[in-house]
Amino acid sequence: MKKRALLGTVTDNDLRLLRVFRAVVACGGFAAAELELNINRSTISRHIKDLETRLGVTLCRRGRGGFSLTEEGQQVHASALKMMSAMEDFQHEVNDLHRELTGNVTLALFDKTASNPECHIAAALGRFDTLAPEVHPRVHVEPINAIERGVIEGRYHIGVIPEHRPSSSLRYFPLFREQMYLYCGSAHPLFARRASSEAVRRSKYVGIGYHSPNMEVTRQLGQQRHATAYDQEAVAHLVLSGAYLGYLPAHYAAPFETSGLMRALLPGTFQYVCEFSAILRATPAPNRIVKTLLDCLLEAHGQPDTESLNWV
Repeated sequence: MKKRALLGTVTDNDLRLLRVFRAVVACGGFAAAELELNINRSTISRHIKDLETRLGVTLCRRGRGGFSLTEEGQQVHASALKMMSAMEDFQHEVNDLHRELTGNVTLALFDKTASNPECHIAAALGRFDTLAPEVHPRVHVEPINAIERGVIEGRYHIGVIPEHRPSSSLRYFPLFREQMYLYCGSAHPLFARRASSEAVRRSKYVGIGYHSPNMEVTRQLGQQRHATAYDQEAVAHLVLSGAYLGYLPAHYAAPFETSGLMRALLPGTFQYVCEFSAILRATPAPNRIVKTLLDCLLEAHGQPDTESLNWV
């Protein structure tokens, strides 16, 4: 059997094709990537075909079943993200030599934090734009585990998550807190009557489907999951159905309470507080752009800056 040729030197054209591939994966298909890339679908298809020929592998499947990556495509995509992140870090470091704040910075946030009165990420981004107007921010909203993984792998420069279990690969910078209560919808049997702790524990409960403070606290409180959600919006829908109880941030649930659609149950018992922190890779030390954004986040939340910290 004939051996496939090794890739050899990565050319500028390879990088251009890989950027197209990255955009297609991020958008979930060729059609959705048209707006992102500002090129038509046939051109995108040709670029992906050229990349597949160059690499000697099939990267994706497209057809009536929709867009999906092959196993090789997943590996190429993961490697491409690492390489592009390293290139951006290199660009930042060179710009640091000239004291210029230009390029991109990527921030990943946990969902439903904007309405938290203790969260001042918006103010931090405004301050950052004043200090670094030529830097292009990229902001993602992801689950906790995806943010942690993305920061460790270098795809995200900074993450903002509720702390749950520390990782030696990350550094943590406390920002703000979030109060969580257990809610039931207006159609739930417990909504219109005084609920006991035992009645609450017997009721169907929707839990978060990844490791989080929610998972730890509900285990301690003796609640068993009957439905699984992967973000706060999904929890809200299940609570509003009247079939399940679920924990939500007090600031996010407030409009539902005001409208008479939800109420908190036994808030003295079924509640917990999330401590939100900014997270960065433990090594290497952040470049000046990332450190500037981190300082803006800490300043906006009344936390000490990073001038006195030793980066390994």
